[in-house]
Amino acid sequence: MSSKPSKVEKAKAESRHLRGQVEETLRDRTTDHFGKDDIQVLKFHGIYQQKDRDTRKEQKETGEVEHSFMIRVALPGGILKPEQYLTLDRLSDQYADGTLRVTTRQAIQYHGVLKDGLKPTIAKLDQELVTTLAACGDIVRNVMACPACLADESHQAVAKVTQELATELRPATNAYHEIWLDGEKVVDTKQEEKFYGSTYLPRKFKIAVAAPGDNCVDVYTQDAGLIGVVENGEVQGFNLLVGGGQGMTNRRADTFATLATTLGYVAKDHAAEAVRTVVAIFRDAGNRSDRKHARLKYLIDSWGLEKFREEFISRFAYELEEARPVTLEYRDHLGPHLQADGRWLYGIWIENGRIKDDSGKDVRTAIREIVAELKPKVRLSPHQNVLLTGLTEAQVGRVEEILKSRGVPLVHEMSAGRRRSMACPALPTCGLALAESERMLPNVMDELEESLRELKLWDRPFAVRMTGCPNGCARPYTADLAFVGRSLDLYQVYVGGRGRGDRMADLFAADVPTADLVTTVRPLLEWWAAESHENEELGDFYRRQRGETALRQRVTGKEVATKEGFLALRVVS
Repeated sequence: MSSKPSKVEKAKAESRHLRGQVEETLRDRTTDHFGKDDIQVLKFHGIYQQKDRDTRKEQKETGEVEHSFMIRVALPGGILKPEQYLTLDRLSDQYADGTLRVTTRQAIQYHGVLKDGLKPTIAKLDQELVTTLAACGDIVRNVMACPACLADESHQAVAKVTQELATELRPATNAYHEIWLDGEKVVDTKQEEKFYGSTYLPRKFKIAVAAPGDNCVDVYTQDAGLIGVVENGEVQGFNLLVGGGQGMTNRRADTFATLATTLGYVAKDHAAEAVRTVVAIFRDAGNRSDRKHARLKYLIDSWGLEKFREEFISRFAYELEEARPVTLEYRDHLGPHLQADGRWLYGIWIENGRIKDDSGKDVRTAIREIVAELKPKVRLSPHQNVLLTGLTEAQVGRVEEILKSRGVPLVHEMSAGRRRSMACPALPTCGLALAESERMLPNVMDELEESLRELKLWDRPFAVRMTGCPNGCARPYTADLAFVGRSLDLYQVYVGGRGRGDRMADLFAADVPTADLVTTVRPLLEWWAAESHENEELGDFYRRQRGETALRQRVTGKEVATKEGFLALRVVS
């Protein structure tokens, strides 16, 4: 295999610590887009250059390709002050498409921003003390954490280490301030990135911090994760996980999705340094020639866990102890929850993370009215929902009153499957999408709910996820049921994960047309309804029955799972 650095590595090395020709192109009024190298540089600034794939045919015929941009706001732990949220909301009308999108990493995305809108948007975000720096790119992405502001010691410990990681692993370059905020230009940039160097990381790096007992962050799907461990009534330390990742590539059998492995236990005061050490190993030894293999999971797969542990211990200045036993459950934090300080948290379900007013469900207006009137703190969840914190009991009632007045469904009014559903944006903006996702899943859920109601499975919780390609941005491979786009109008169906996020799904059916997705899984739902144990979730039922040789024949009437599909997933029982 060639060890020659990829073209992206060359672009990073020549970017002068993320400056490139971005500032010059911003001033150029004759073009609406950036050059190839600067497209890579822009990602580090939280910006993706995109085309509207719905109008690609018309653009090809006219020869006029129109570009727009996605801007992602990095929000460690998904935390926003009410004033910050209201500014984000206003900017979506002023410069974007009138919607806000909560990502699966607790960030906010704008879509449809034109080139002339990039600088004023970022400048106004900066005035509210939020940044887009390192929301994308070959860098540590937005650090995730349990968003439940329950005001107890455990969640405070999680918030502390999350902020430490976000601060310590953010790029040090002054390029962001120079380009977007008219900051003073640095003359000598040689020592600007003491940790990252001139080429940053081989690829993106994802980190999450899980509160004790709560895996709402899907910690096992991360490059590095921390799980809080309570001893003597307080969080004394964290189990350190390494090597998770959801992405894989069509027609590349050497790529796979997998869960992170527990490396050991570290004291809470050294947790941030432990993760920093893992990132440094990836920086120094990760694959910089083949971007399809440029993730920590492939380095660990190549080295073996013991070699990785030895390298970690040789670099880590503190003790790596034996991992502590932990048990994690799925908690979505939707609806009202009492905080330790006597105040209330209220979680609002957002369909696929898209905060918009549509078809009589005025979600965006409702949240804006609530935040403007009640001034709660806002937290974004890893499952694309919005949590409002610090409410009084009377204010909880007012929240529900406003939601109802705007046609927003409350969580008890929807099926448990829809409540746990999640999709990536996919078409028309994502350049990697092979099929629909965000625009398709609501229709699939409508049809699926008909079966759930008929089979008396309405309140039986299970996670449903959809992505437009195998990269897995909506973390489909740990869900009870998932639909992964393989090509236009064709999906792979996965079954067998579970809400707590510590088990991989199996490829259940290959190349299923959109119209057949629900009918393909209907026999499995019928079997689940008829023979499952009390409160047994779909993934657990499937795994219990998986050993039966007649499983696929009974459910589908034919052998549908391929050997290639099972090899593509590292199944962890």
